[in-house]
Amino acid sequence: MKNKYHLGLYEKSMPDTLSWDDKFKEAYEAGYDFIEISIDETDFRLQRIFDKKLEEEIMESMSKSTVKIRSMCLSGHRKYPLGSLDDAIRNKGLDIFYKAIDFASRLGIRVIQLAGYDVYYEEGNQETEARFVEYLHKGIEYASKNGVLCGFETMETPFMNTVEKAMHYVDKIGNPYLHIYPDLGNLTNAAKADKKDLYDDISMGKNHIVATHLKETEPGVFRNMEFGTGHVDFVKGIQALWNQGVRMYACEFWYSEKTDYQERLRHNNTFIRNKFEEALEEVENEI
Repeated sequence: MKNKYHLGLYEKSMPDTLSWDDKFKEAYEAGYDFIEISIDETDFRLQRIFDKKLEEEIMESMSKSTVKIRSMCLSGHRKYPLGSLDDAIRNKGLDIFYKAIDFASRLGIRVIQLAGYDVYYEEGNQETEARFVEYLHKGIEYASKNGVLCGFETMETPFMNTVEKAMHYVDKIGNPYLHIYPDLGNLTNAAKADKKDLYDDISMGKNHIVATHLKETEPGVFRNMEFGTGHVDFVKGIQALWNQGVRMYACEFWYSEKTDYQERLRHNNTFIRNKFEEALEEVENEI
């Protein structure tokens, strides 16, 4: 069962104080297949893609582990969005995009998850959307040259909270290196809020869903929830994604000082893998 898919661990589920040696060790011992590195809007994480010494440290640690970094969550564009009306912010966002692609290429990262925002801290309009498309096109051209796949995350805001909305921009760019890397929790919230069918929405991404975040949510709550306490139907969601050919998944949850993080890593791995067993048993019985 385990060999049929890869299950990754979101890096921010572990303490920031851990060394990269320890992060790979913890992910391996908890039963995950890969790590998803975070390049978020904090200076602490944004600087990673500019830091060659850190890059060498990560590569050295990775060389000693069977667990690798196979995906990147590039949420730094929330602070430096590609659709910003401020030229300096927009150009900084594009530079981050280029550097993230270079970083991914050198470390063997397979896919970059892009935040589906034209802007975040500004008010969006037709002009921010037009600039977003213009700069997205530049970034994806660079990704194509370097052989790095990119996929939109479906977000918590109306701009791109569904697969259908993400596909609008995938089709507009029309490049084989831009696809969708949706978040099942966010999709569930959007479907419930809009009173639409979640699985119809997933089906709209046929041939374009490269990986998926598995995250727990409930109406109006998009993060920091424990698996099993919300309204995400992981079994049916995995089945719908599996039937689309998705075989790469990442558990998304966040480190908390209130819990034993090591126990939580193991518990969540077991929880999700049990959902896979249930989902795939039903899928195989249908064949």
